[in-house]
Amino acid sequence: MSQDFQQNIFDHLKKKANINPNEVMNVAKSVQNANFKDERTVRNLVRQLAMMANKPLSKQKEDRIVKMITEKGHQLDQQTLQQLFKK
Repeated sequence: MSQDFQQNIFDHLKKKANINPNEVMNVAKSVQNANFKDERTVRNLVRQLAMMANKPLSKQKEDRIVKMITEKGHQLDQQTLQQLFKK
């Protein structure tokens, strides 16, 4: 992942979800070798991030995010992430 892309993600998370980038890095380190094709792993990560942001996450939205991550994996781009985090 490029440094610019990573910074854009952090900026977006901080602005839109009020998540501290250091907290994100701690979560990222904890799943550094995680299998993002594994639904349970991704679902746990999505729930953890929603709790960090203190944002409710409907089952439908959680399912949509998990499906997109497990299907697209490393192909996620900034536009896709913005769509995921829209209300």
